[in-house]
Amino acid sequence: MIWNALPAIFVVWSLLPSHAMAQKDDSPPIEIQVVDRETGRGVPMVELITIDDLTYMTDNAGRVAFDEPEIIGQTIFFRVVSAGYQCPKDGFGIEGVRLKLEPGKSHRIELTRTNVAERLYRITGRNLYLDSVRLGKSVPLKNPLGSGMVLGQDSVQTAILNDRMYWFWGDTNRLSYPLGLFRTAGATSPLPGQPGNVPSDGIDLDYFTNDEGFARAMVDVPQKEGVVWIHGLCVVTDKDQKLRMVTQYSRRKGLAEPLEQGHLVWNDDRKIFEILEVIDLADTWRILRDHPVHVTENGVDYVCFGNPFPVTRVPATLEAIQDRSAYESFTCVASAGETTSGTKLDRNASGKLMWSWKKAAPVTQQDEQKWIKAGLMKPEEARLLPVDADKPERRVLMHAGSVYFNAYRKRWIMIANELAWDKSSPSHLGEVYYSEAESPTGPFVKALKVASHPKQSFYNPVHHPEFDEQQGQRIYFEGTYTNSFTNSPATPQYNYNQLMYRLDLDGKRIREVFDR
Repeated sequence: MIWNALPAIFVVWSLLPSHAMAQKDDSPPIEIQVVDRETGRGVPMVELITIDDLTYMTDNAGRVAFDEPEIIGQTIFFRVVSAGYQCPKDGFGIEGVRLKLEPGKSHRIELTRTNVAERLYRITGRNLYLDSVRLGKSVPLKNPLGSGMVLGQDSVQTAILNDRMYWFWGDTNRLSYPLGLFRTAGATSPLPGQPGNVPSDGIDLDYFTNDEGFARAMVDVPQKEGVVWIHGLCVVTDKDQKLRMVTQYSRRKGLAEPLEQGHLVWNDDRKIFEILEVIDLADTWRILRDHPVHVTENGVDYVCFGNPFPVTRVPATLEAIQDRSAYESFTCVASAGETTSGTKLDRNASGKLMWSWKKAAPVTQQDEQKWIKAGLMKPEEARLLPVDADKPERRVLMHAGSVYFNAYRKRWIMIANELAWDKSSPSHLGEVYYSEAESPTGPFVKALKVASHPKQSFYNPVHHPEFDEQQGQRIYFEGTYTNSFTNSPATPQYNYNQLMYRLDLDGKRIREVFDR
């Protein structure tokens, strides 16, 4: 029976078109590069989707190494999809391109950027420049396919100590098992501007690893139960004027249940954080958090921090950080004995709202919302509730971010993501805003959306002021891109990783909003 069927099989095979029988040969892949029309730079995380829903994703240089010999020589339509970018539409309103894929030919697709900020590259994970490597292109990193066996990483904290830049992340994924590292991963890189740390090109990360080559735990917290995350990383001096790297730590069962908290200090000999002090869980504000910034007032160097507004401060010494009485917050509550849930705000004889540093819990955006609703505060008196520049009828409630002084704007600038309080937002924790103020404590009057991630999240963004270029005209910020808090599909390889953006503070939209 089998032998009798063989002639028919050979007849069918011979009738197949030649491209259907094509075997993979040694010819190089076809290059397709997607670029930003304005800058000419390659755009990462762009999906090229065929009519039959095959998806090809651009690498950090905006390249796809197309290697499908069965369809070489044909004209292929690709739908082009990328958050914050648009591809020209044809006469039928279809957004995409038709490319004739011929051996040895390269293709360039130009996209119009709709985001104010420019997406540059993925910092963490694997296969950062995979397509470029396959195409034989030069790449800016010594480890273009990633390092530390890292697959994905959550929420970065950075600091410069001595001659290195330190990077620490929350949970870290790996290829070998669904559960990865849950006690903080870490790496170093050269100082900003040195080879291996040129923000426009990328960051060469040198991970702290275990014997298997995978990122190792960076915190020595004896209790084994729970994950350990760090926040509020900063460098201060001790009584001997030695620089010390300190941070808050939170050991917890998950997002909602803390088990232990306190401060850690870096042991440079062991290359690990050790417990400096354990702090009562009931103490929710006299502890480092988010991204502290150094501010000098009356000759005293403080580290100021908040969520994201830096409205709590403590002198920038190791001893002061351990002294609960050294903490104070910027508040308008009438007396230090009252909490922000009180009803009396501090006003002078003419009725002006008075803000000052007190030994009290900080004012939050939620406090200002509540006081405005109760008639205790006028909307124009708010310091922490900026108006949406694109939708003046709404105010922007921030989730997390950073505030640093910017030499170009000569103001304190904030990069933060929105905690949307209505269904008008295209994403959950994925909308990134820029704002600025004369003081680190505000008032932040207006906020401009600079990056959008529809149906995805981009949380815990942070501006890296040490990367600022052209006297602060161009700034860099990153955040965690993920579908973790959405019902949307994950973006292959980019999901649960850090993306870097660049923002030109001399851009038209920035000047329109903030120079009026």
